[in-house]
Amino acid sequence: MKEIKAIIKAYDEADKSSVGLALATVVRVEGSSYRRTGARMLIMDNGVWVGGISGGCLEGDALKRAQLAIRKSTPTLITYDTTDDDPYQIGVGLGCNGVIDVLLTPLNINDKNNPVEILKRCVEASRETHTLITITKLSGEWKDTQEGQVIKYTNTSSLDVLGNDLVVQELNKAVLEQISIGHSGPCYLGLEDGHGLGCFIEILPPEISMVLMGHQYDVYPLSRLIKELGWRLTVVAEPQKINPHIVTIADEVVAPANFENIFIDNYTAVILMSHDYKTDKNNLPKVLCTVAPYIGMLGPRLRSEKIWRELNEEGRISHTENMDRVHAPVGLDIGAVTPEEIALSLIAEVKAALSGRDGTFLRLRTTVIHNR
Repeated sequence: MKEIKAIIKAYDEADKSSVGLALATVVRVEGSSYRRTGARMLIMDNGVWVGGISGGCLEGDALKRAQLAIRKSTPTLITYDTTDDDPYQIGVGLGCNGVIDVLLTPLNINDKNNPVEILKRCVEASRETHTLITITKLSGEWKDTQEGQVIKYTNTSSLDVLGNDLVVQELNKAVLEQISIGHSGPCYLGLEDGHGLGCFIEILPPEISMVLMGHQYDVYPLSRLIKELGWRLTVVAEPQKINPHIVTIADEVVAPANFENIFIDNYTAVILMSHDYKTDKNNLPKVLCTVAPYIGMLGPRLRSEKIWRELNEEGRISHTENMDRVHAPVGLDIGAVTPEEIALSLIAEVKAALSGRDGTFLRLRTTVIHNR
């Protein structure tokens, strides 16, 4: 989401009267690559770009091809094959061993449904998961559909613009399948009537939201790291007690009495870090009443177990109820000592937990790193 926001900002600030724009989107990956599907890059015909589609090896070539696409006002689908032995193939020798399809879409600034405008509406909308369908390839006769077009999917009727009942039916099945697994992916439909449609079905969740319940000095390095990742940050503390620099970093500072007003969803992690036993003890039942999938508690294991035991004896929580969401001690075992290192350990565990990973060494992983 951070990359998308940077692209939108650059798009809004560009002098569109003198600069042509195109959006490069990774729409298919086969094998290994540095970036995955959904990676984007806003390209201007003056040579400036924002975002990225690789680790830096493909951007230069994509720039040249995008400049050509802008002059022709025609979307272009480019395939980069880093498994090819051809010495003239872009990306050869990098060891990625993957095939990457990149769609270059010239942007019509007068079209309020161009890809960046649609992304902008998704970002400005409430925290929800959006489904976008990008048309990457067409064969046969299509009346109101064109390559590079992006459709924001809400239900089957969103696909009526395709003007083909059979395509709508089959594509809707594919979209619902991607939604059910929660992952983006390419899709190609070849129909008996000669029509063919290739697309990229993208599941676009909101950014991760972090709620830090505390005001001590260690909130500051953690806050900076959270914002560097482009996540949303809410700090729960009395305003007069908090570091003034945090106020300029956080999206929101909320007094403890107003905790119930914070919007917490399935992409939210809450950290209890007041460094006060009584405060953390009283906050835990409140947080357990939310849907937050990750709840972290700073402090040693004995402290957390004592809090759980006392709350259970007082009848304020069940010792086993929803406790699988609680991570205490919080963080991954990386040998963290300083506040900055602890922040790194904590953030890494949050990302792993919300991604359904265990945070182990990648060299010990026996399956592919990313879903394919």
